[in-house]
Amino acid sequence: MKESQFLRLEKELGYSFSDSALLLRCVTHVSYGRDRGESHNETLEFLGDAVLDLAVSDLLMRRFPEKSEGDLSRMRASLVNSTTLAEKAEKLNLGKLLRMAKGEERSGGRTKESILAGAFEAILGGIYWDGGYEAARRVVENYFASDVKEKNLGLQDYKTRLQEISQMLFRAPPAYRLVAESGPDHEKRFVTEINVGGKILGRGEGKSKKQAEQEAAKKALEELQHGARIDLDE
Repeated sequence: MKESQFLRLEKELGYSFSDSALLLRCVTHVSYGRDRGESHNETLEFLGDAVLDLAVSDLLMRRFPEKSEGDLSRMRASLVNSTTLAEKAEKLNLGKLLRMAKGEERSGGRTKESILAGAFEAILGGIYWDGGYEAARRVVENYFASDVKEKNLGLQDYKTRLQEISQMLFRAPPAYRLVAESGPDHEKRFVTEINVGGKILGRGEGKSKKQAEQEAAKKALEELQHGARIDLDE
């Protein structure tokens, strides 16, 4: 990764690493590190996951002091998931910056949700390691504050509710498939199809993959509610 790419990433994050080697490690996938005997971001991802949970919990409790533990847990789950984290990583262009083995790259590693989400967590872990919790918390707040402001955050998390229902009825999670993507980078539209219990139960459209999946999950829940008389508000 070139120095200019370091600087651009740090500017986007609003944080400058005192240890540039640590930032390089944050964007080094395990496949690259093991191939060359170099340090990689796996343990930083582990650390970043814990930092993210704490920082988001802190943010939610300060914004919604009246909410119950159950409400806060659902709200956090709607924010801290691989889809959301991958979207944050995409905004940082982490996919293009990642160092990974050629085989992983050929298999589409730069766009894999799990790898992008892990890279974003590794960045947070690196910031914590380099500058402490307060530095990491500020970055988390910068990237999640607007999400937290959404009305009824977490209380209408259709994906989480659908997963619960799908496991109960079919012993398997729902499957989401991106079927269309259109528009320029600054105004993307995504269409997602959802399969529950072996049946396509609808499509959702949105400005992000997360929004499209939520819309698809909402329609699937409505279909299941109509067919099986499931109470969505349970």
